[in-house]
Amino acid sequence: MDSFVRALASVDAHFVFLVFIGSFAGLVVGALPGLSATMATALLVSITYSWNFNDAMALILGVYVSGVYGGCVSAVLINIPGAPSSVATTFDGFPMALKGEAAEALWTATFHSFTGTLFGFLALAVAAKPVTMIALRFMPMDYFLLAVFGMLSVGGLTSKNLTKGCISGALGVLLAMVGTEQVMGMNRYTFDTLNLQAGISLIPALIGLFGFTEVLDQISQGNMKATATSCGRMRRDFKGQMKHMGLSLRASVIGTIVGAIPGTGGPIAALLAYNHAVATVRNPKRPFGEGTPEGIVASESANNACIGGALIPLLTLAIPGDAVTAVILAAFYVHGLHPGPLLFTTTPDLFPIILIGGLIASVIMLLLGMFVVPSFSRIVLVPKKFLLPIVSVFCVIGTYAAGNSVFEVYMMFVFGLIGFLMRSRGYPVAPMVLGLVLGGMMDTNFRRAMNLAAAGDNFLTSLFVHPTTLVLTALVVVTILLNIPPVGRFVRRKLNV
Repeated sequence: MDSFVRALASVDAHFVFLVFIGSFAGLVVGALPGLSATMATALLVSITYSWNFNDAMALILGVYVSGVYGGCVSAVLINIPGAPSSVATTFDGFPMALKGEAAEALWTATFHSFTGTLFGFLALAVAAKPVTMIALRFMPMDYFLLAVFGMLSVGGLTSKNLTKGCISGALGVLLAMVGTEQVMGMNRYTFDTLNLQAGISLIPALIGLFGFTEVLDQISQGNMKATATSCGRMRRDFKGQMKHMGLSLRASVIGTIVGAIPGTGGPIAALLAYNHAVATVRNPKRPFGEGTPEGIVASESANNACIGGALIPLLTLAIPGDAVTAVILAAFYVHGLHPGPLLFTTTPDLFPIILIGGLIASVIMLLLGMFVVPSFSRIVLVPKKFLLPIVSVFCVIGTYAAGNSVFEVYMMFVFGLIGFLMRSRGYPVAPMVLGLVLGGMMDTNFRRAMNLAAAGDNFLTSLFVHPTTLVLTALVVVTILLNIPPVGRFVRRKLNV
């Protein structure tokens, strides 16, 4: 308790100002396709290495919190997720923008990003050690099954049939195999091309499949009018958003737990929460995928709750939960600090400063969303003959800025063409993105699980003896069964759904 009092005493106007600067920068970075919170945080570590730790963390936490939130802006307005964790936000956010409800979609995303972030940091404060213990129970087979569950979920949600969704996801996993594999260090599917040895970067794939695909799709339709006849008016209706709080809290729990599992992060959390919303929400405003606010609530609550979740293993075990916390871990070492089991005894003032900084950042993020982001929503009123060239330029600049490589720009164009062909034939592109995100984790952990099982006395027992493995296996089996039409209809009839 004394450490919290000392931390509060150290919070002054200078500290809050640095959080604000970081939050504003994070919003800009998150909203621009190709720029990421990870990139911005890495840059800040090099800038703030000579600062005192409190000031450095104030800036970094601001960028982290608003950078994750900022991805929803481009996801809603131009159907390009500003970050992989915002992929699920495009499912209903962009359809709402097409219906002239861009401002409402952004307000929904803002409010529930705030609640998710707040929940994540409160969970960090009260449940750091218990949640970490859950995360530590995951075996290689559990990571593989979690990835499979996520693939099956999004495959069924974003396509009229599970088969097309799974084909799209499998293609993404196949593309994730390109490059030097981690277990044996051998090159796969590189065709002796040096640029492919590092694998296919997620940023050009993400921008191509969502951004450039949208450009090609709009051009093929020949409609050059504005995206919507109105952007809507942002009514800061707190009471109206409270009706979604049950879903928001459940999605935040999913995000916190998934965030605490190293190597997972926002994309998986958002998609699992979206799947949960589809399964549990009764009488949504519209069908999911056609512009219902509940889809945004689930996605944004979960991916922002991941922030607090990812900090749990970082602070208690010195294990980063995602790419941004890996950079923050480097910041700790730069400043001579060593997070881990002895954190609370060796540096007791560190933990409360991070909590306070995160909570301040969440409030500033809400204020920026209320007073700055609404002006962005007018982009849907710009005629497409002006907007599409601008989006195309953003696609090229964002891709090049992410990797400083012309080859990746070419890859972005290729993925844009692939996405356009898939969309025209009814294949969803979101499972392909998830396959690219999860493919490496699936491959590595499946092979590790096989090696561990082969060394045991009984192969099947070694694979499935752990409780978490059994639970995840059951989820995978149930998901497959529910997507078989006769079984799904029977279950819905029995449950009166």
